[in-house]
Amino acid sequence: MSATQMPDSNTSDALAARILARRHRFQWWEPLPWLLALGFYFVFPRYLGFGTELLITVLFAISLDLALGYAGIITLGHAAFFGAGAYTVGILAKHEIWTEPISGLVIAAIVAGAVGLLSGLVLLRTTGLTLLMLTLCTMGLLEETANMASEVTGGFDGLDSLPIKPIFGTFEFDVLYSSTQYLYVLGVLLVCFIFVRTLVYSPYGHSLTGIRENTLRMHAIGAPVRMRLVTCYAISAALAGVAGALWAQANAYVNLSTLGLDRAATVMIILVLGGYGRLYGSIVGAIAYMALSHFLSKAYPTAWQLGLGVLLVAIALFARGGILGIADQIRSRLGRAKEQKPS
Repeated sequence: MSATQMPDSNTSDALAARILARRHRFQWWEPLPWLLALGFYFVFPRYLGFGTELLITVLFAISLDLALGYAGIITLGHAAFFGAGAYTVGILAKHEIWTEPISGLVIAAIVAGAVGLLSGLVLLRTTGLTLLMLTLCTMGLLEETANMASEVTGGFDGLDSLPIKPIFGTFEFDVLYSSTQYLYVLGVLLVCFIFVRTLVYSPYGHSLTGIRENTLRMHAIGAPVRMRLVTCYAISAALAGVAGALWAQANAYVNLSTLGLDRAATVMIILVLGGYGRLYGSIVGAIAYMALSHFLSKAYPTAWQLGLGVLLVAIALFARGGILGIADQIRSRLGRAKEQKPS
């Protein structure tokens, strides 16, 4: 091959950089979910408590999606970090050590991230079912620790009536109507979403996807696979801790349910429903799950979980990509139909 035929590595790198930049660029429709969320505040003031819970659940789902959907870390104990963040804020506020909300989120993220880092260094030596069970055991250990340390954590009853200072010293938390909480949580969610979006479209994020798709190949090209997974796990844990801290601040309450299996399983179901490995899958899945749970429980109080279970089984069997996967299939079929249509 002549010199003129040799591929220019600089040109290839520049082309790859342009492709990454194009993928990272915001699409025209991406502000729409956030505008709808803001509109919800004005249109449905009676449902702001439900909306606040939904936004917190979205953030929790995004944190799990970073670990599971992008890095392929199989975990059923993600509620351990949600609870770590919630109890960090709860303990500091209840014992009047620290009650400022925004800095409280930072402290909760640091604590939950540290728990994720330390546990990840040990747990991520394993894979598959072993890893799944160890993450579940870690969550169980934290839950039992919180239950036994009742003098600090309140034990089974938890910590209630948490004294949280006004945001920026001005905006009081409204426990009854959740008006302040909703906008506060929406703002934090937007910041965290932009951070995660930037992360997953960066070279680091693409390396996580490469590890998920083919770990052996990433080892072969010299990528530090284990440390990439550990750091991703820690970042994911920190985001889950922020979600837990928001839950504690919004409800002025924290109990053992924040560390429970129900919460961990629910967020896993949300990712399956919306589509994991897709940032907006967390949003779509959380909206679908919570809306269905809300309306089905009202219509069929004793059998709503059966209907939800049937829907989830159908999606798991026939739509592996979740709701967004179905949307992609419809869009691709419509595109093929347009191409085949005679002019």
